[in-house]
Formats: sequence, structure tokens, C-alpha cells
Amino acid sequence: MSRQARSKLKPQVIPWRLYTVAGCIAMLFFGLTVRAAYLQVIEPEMLRKQSDMRSLRTTSQQVQRGLITDRNGEMLAVSVPVQAVWADPKVVFERNGFEDMRRWQALADVLNQPLDPLLKRVQRDPKKRFVYLRRQVTPAVAEYVRQLKIRGIYLKPESRRYYPTGEIASQLVGITNIDDKGIEGIEKAYNDWLTGSPQKQRVRKDRNGHVVERLSVVQQGEHPNDLVLSVDQRIQSLAYSELKRATESTQATSGSVVVLDIKTGEVLAMVNTPSFNPNSTSQRQSYRMRNRAITDTYEPGSTIKPFVVVAGLEAGVIKKDEIVSTSPGYMRLGGSLVRDSQNYGDMNLAKMLVKSSNVGISKVALAMPVQQLLGTYYSMGLGNYSGIHLAGESSGVIHERNRWSEHERATLSFGYGFSVTALQMAQLYATLANDGLKMPVSILKLPEVDGQIQLPAGEQVIAPDVARTVRSMLVGVTEPGGTARKAHIEGYPVAGKTGTSRKAVAGGYGDDYVASFVGVAPANQPELAIAVVINEPKGDQYYGGDAAAPVFAKVMSGALQMRNVEPVTNREKRLQLAGLQERAR
Repeated sequence: MSRQARSKLKPQVIPWRLYTVAGCIAMLFFGLTVRAAYLQVIEPEMLRKQSDMRSLRTTSQQVQRGLITDRNGEMLAVSVPVQAVWADPKVVFERNGFEDMRRWQALADVLNQPLDPLLKRVQRDPKKRFVYLRRQVTPAVAEYVRQLKIRGIYLKPESRRYYPTGEIASQLVGITNIDDKGIEGIEKAYNDWLTGSPQKQRVRKDRNGHVVERLSVVQQGEHPNDLVLSVDQRIQSLAYSELKRATESTQATSGSVVVLDIKTGEVLAMVNTPSFNPNSTSQRQSYRMRNRAITDTYEPGSTIKPFVVVAGLEAGVIKKDEIVSTSPGYMRLGGSLVRDSQNYGDMNLAKMLVKSSNVGISKVALAMPVQQLLGTYYSMGLGNYSGIHLAGESSGVIHERNRWSEHERATLSFGYGFSVTALQMAQLYATLANDGLKMPVSILKLPEVDGQIQLPAGEQVIAPDVARTVRSMLVGVTEPGGTARKAHIEGYPVAGKTGTSRKAVAGGYGDDYVASFVGVAPANQPELAIAVVINEPKGDQYYGGDAAAPVFAKVMSGALQMRNVEPVTNREKRLQLAGLQERAR
């Protein structure tokens, strides 16, 4: 190749190409500069918005529900930390989370779920970002799930309600649902008080979900409040064990016991059978969860008779030492008979209550206007709510009529034709024992100032001397010759009354009974009022003195000892009862 040809092979600059490339690069940089200036100076909000959409999040911390304790600080309900297992289907599919099915089988086993339904829930929508697999798993299960390291499976902290006393206080304390919201009992009634609100914060997160910057507080949190009940767990446990034993031995359908502090109106125990374990979902049938002491009504039978005497004494239609003839043991009112178990002859008011004479008490009721008797019932709280503020409480039923037949008036006097709850009857006898001063019923422990309980204002509904008179009459019910010898407590004089009422059915009354006993002790200086109701006891022991009175005696005896009430000797007992009768005069 000639020298001239080789010289022609050397690269040479082509000016128009150079200018074209340089111009393109300059235009590119100019465009980038203009675009950057436009985005950062003229319209920066769009980028900020896109950035915030990807990184700004609102977070909140888990707030546990407040504690529920008894009056002595014993735990009745407490929240414990647990975990929820959830899946992000999009992550599972994108990161090939199904490659090792042995891990999924282990996950299904530990969650107690079949494998195929578990997989279908995750595979149903590959674009979905959240699916619960199991909630409220224990820390041990959560740690096992964490060790499986399945891509797209995560844990979320939450809390679960735990009830240390189990079935003993289940209907009273109630339960929460899976979202920790109260749905029964105290948990429902005081849900807002027990539930705090979490503090919400605005934070910035990186692509891995880690917080890199805390920006501001969106909402201030509120700490949950604890709740102290008036219940004494020792008495609650005693009442439940005795009631359960009684309902099992009598083969009763159900039963209730209510224990009230006479001076304060506080509920010291409220138990029902059958009960349920609130820590297990398998026993949550409606008939077990119902707080029968406030929801179920029954006709009180003879337990109402002392208040007929109260009405008669206050109306002045009878005197405390007056003799009433009950011969021949029955009387005809219209087309119906009112009868006693035998002919008791002439009786004073005390013997009338001791022997539970229907004829005698009917004559007392018929001697006064019916509105006088109904007014006494209403003033004592019948036909109205107790003020305990628990969901499902029944007010009972007292019918209003323009005209009352003599038989209807008579049935009102021995506990038929109207209905009450166990709580109402306990409050009636607490009022009688408190010299006629009716105290509001409270399920919460009353506040104390300098060691003194701050009592709410009571209402004087019975004249004190009348209340003491009738209370002294009721002592004989548990003494020899009375209908409730099994309610007698050695060392503690008891004033109370039995009740045995037939259950109403369509067209009249059936063969089932409600046995009850309501009383107070010690009769001279009453501390506690207890109502015991046994629903449909079977066999021959269906009377109140047989089915309910023994429960009363055991619960009252144990409760008085727990409250350090000293028993008295027989001589002291006679002197104290004599003093009670003297004050009644």
C-alpha cells in the first residue's frame, strides 16, 4: 500500500458529527437541569407526595386492657401478651414462599389447622397484603412460627384476656371478644373505662419497614383504667362451691346466690350455676353465660311475707302483738281456696311468719288497701332496676290493675302474681336489716377517705321500729319449730324466711318449684344479707328449707368468719335477741 493510501486510513474529525453529538449532550444536560429546577423549585410537592406515600406511616403501640380486681386486690381479669400469625400473600408469591411445603405442614400443625384450607386462604388472592392465619397464639407457638422462617409469614403483637378465677366469677366479670372488647358482664358494662387508647405517631420507614425518623405525635394516648370490684373473692369462691354442690345434689336446673354488705350496699358475692370457664371458648353457651342473679325472675313465694307485715304495721291495720285466727286452716276467696299445710288456729304475727301461714298473711293483706301493699313493694325496689348497671338486668314484673279480686290481693301477700330477681330479694332483706334504710346496690368498691368508707345517701323506706320488730320475728324461722332449721348457724342468730313457689306454665302452675331462702345475720347487729335461689330441685327435698337453707347457713357462717365477726354464746345470744325485741318496742 502506498504512503498516500496509508495516510488516508488515519481517523479524521468530521466537524458536523462532533457538533451534533456535543449539541445532543448539551441539550440533554440542559433538559435535566430544567427538569430538576422545575421539580425542585416550581413544583416540588409532587415528589414529596410520592416520597411520603412510600415512606410515611402512622404507628401505634399496643395498649393492654385495665385490670379487674376484687376488693382485696385479687386478680379477676388481666391481659397477657400474645401474638397473631398473619400472611402477606404478595410477598409469599414474589419470594417463592411455597418452595418448602414441609414448613407449611409444620405451620398448619402448630396452628391446629388442616394444611389445605390454610394454603387456600393464602393462595386465594396473590395480590392481597394481609390475611390472618391464627390470632392470640401463645408466646411458645409464636416462637415456633418465627423459627420456621417462612417467607411472607409474620407475627403481630396483641393481648388476650385471662381470668384467674375461672368459672367462679365468670358471669359477673364477663368476657371480651377476640378484639379485646367487652361483650358480657363487667367487661361490657365498663368497657370504655377499662380500654385505653394508643398513642399514634407519624414516622418515616425505610424499604425494610424499619423506622428511620419519628416526625410527630398524631394522637395522644390514654392509659387504661383498672377496676376494683366490691366482690370479696374468698366469699365468692365459698358461695360458688356451696351452690354448685347443692344444685348437683338436688339435681336442680340452676341456682343463684347473692351476698350483700348491709351497711354499704356492696355486692360481696354473686354466683350462678351452671357456670363456664371464660378462658375456654368451648363452654360459651348462652344458658351458661347468663348472670341469673340479675336476669332471671321468679315468683318469690313466702320470702315476701315479712314485707306484708311491714306494710300492715305501717298502715296501722294490725298491731305487732295482735292475734289472727287462721282456723280451719283454709279460707275461700271467690272461687279459689287459700290454705295452710295444717290448721294453726290463733296466731300472732311472729308465729305467722315462723309457720309461714298463707291464711294469716292473706288476712293481713286484705285488711289494708291493695295500693298500700304495692306501695311498700315499690318503695323497697321491686318492679324497678337495682342500679347495679349491669347489662341484662331485669326489673321484675308487678302488674297494675284497676280492679283487684280478693284472691289476687291474697296471692300478692304470699309471693305469687309478680316476679323478682335474687338481687332484689337480697336488697329487700338488707334494707330490713338496716333498720329500714335502703342503700344503693354497688358492684364497685366504695371509695375510702382516711380509712372511712364514703357511704352513698340511703333512703328511709321503713320506719326503724317497724323494721326491728319484723326482724326480731324472723329469728324464730331458723329456731326449733320454724321452717328453716337448716339455716340455723351456731353462734350467729339468723333472721330469714323460706320460700317455695310453683313455676308458672301455660294455663296455670306446673309441678316444678323454685326453692329459696333469704336472710340476714347476726340478727341483733346484721352484717350480711344473703339470697339463695334453687331453680327446679328434683326429688322430695324441693322446699326452701331443705334445698336453699343449708346453702345459706354454710355461706353465711364462712363469710362472717372471714369478716372476723365473733360468734356469741347461747346466753349472749338470748340477751342480744331480748335487746333487739326491746328496741323494737
